[in-house]
Amino acid sequence: MTSLFDSTTFGKIGLANRLVMAPMTRNRAEPSGAATELMAEYYAQRASAGLIITEGTQPSPLGQGFLNTPGLHDPEHVRTWRAVTDAVHARGGRIVVQLMHSGRIGHPALYADAHQPVGPSPVAAAGQSFTPEGPRDHPVPHELTGDEIAATVRDFVTSARYAVEAGFDGVQVHAGNGFLLHQFLAENTNRRTDAYGGSIAHRIRLTVEVTEAVAAAIGNERTSVRISPANTYNDIAEGDTDALYRALVPALPNLAFLEVCEMVTRPVTLMIRELWKGNLVLNPHAAPDSFPSTAQTAQQVLDEGLADAVSLGALFLANPDLPARIRAGGPFLAADEATYYGGDHRGYTDYPALGQEDGR
Repeated sequence: MTSLFDSTTFGKIGLANRLVMAPMTRNRAEPSGAATELMAEYYAQRASAGLIITEGTQPSPLGQGFLNTPGLHDPEHVRTWRAVTDAVHARGGRIVVQLMHSGRIGHPALYADAHQPVGPSPVAAAGQSFTPEGPRDHPVPHELTGDEIAATVRDFVTSARYAVEAGFDGVQVHAGNGFLLHQFLAENTNRRTDAYGGSIAHRIRLTVEVTEAVAAAIGNERTSVRISPANTYNDIAEGDTDALYRALVPALPNLAFLEVCEMVTRPVTLMIRELWKGNLVLNPHAAPDSFPSTAQTAQQVLDEGLADAVSLGALFLANPDLPARIRAGGPFLAADEATYYGGDHRGYTDYPALGQEDGR
């Protein structure tokens, strides 16, 4: 029986255990998108994870959707991210960067040049962006032209190459949670009539093109994808979820791993497990009362053969030394206390000393 503490290898990425830290936006980058010392400390604290997936990182200025999120599209970003990857590697960890283009999610008030967010079609998202001027309604996005779509693919490739230069062990292409690639996948946000819209075969095209281009640039064994079937976050309505992912999953190239962010859709997860022949990571959420996931939930995923590793978010945020705590049977800081503690836990200087908190 597979244990959470069994080692494994995903492509060229060696994992000391099957516990993956899920990507979580932290809004701690410089306004320029440069990574900070606080980010290096935060990720290094969690280096005992089998693998860390970073917060969503914009592959271009157009990809930014929130205040103080990191970028990876110029040499300064590479330099500052190198401090993060060095800190994680110094503690024996492995880390991949999640490349996330936010698409229509964002607002001109966030950007120095006040540009419009972009999307597959001129359909505004419900809800608001938090900007320096306060909450602002999401605007109608600029509809990407064919040339601009090609440029977006190139942006992902450039960012992936920068990731390798910055010392990351790999890259994750974010194709879920209502951001740009998910916007192309979904019926309500993609009203195009060209080769990137209409039929499911057309709507999956951009996700496949980006993934293939990234894999060609840095190697399939360093490339991964995150999907979130049936996720309605950021005002998304996919349409026929089963048919969409039955088409998308087999169309993806061979990858280091595929991560599924489960949205109370265990039948879809089972379908994807059957369709996907490579390594699968599951961020589990099989029932409305199962959030946040627990150590028991994670082991159950492996016991049932649903995935090869399990990604956890809130538990890693609240418990930087989560693998040690699971081995010891606790204690666990409650996930709802993570906001109070801010997820930093600067008091964790001696990992075996479980329960040490700094009181922030």
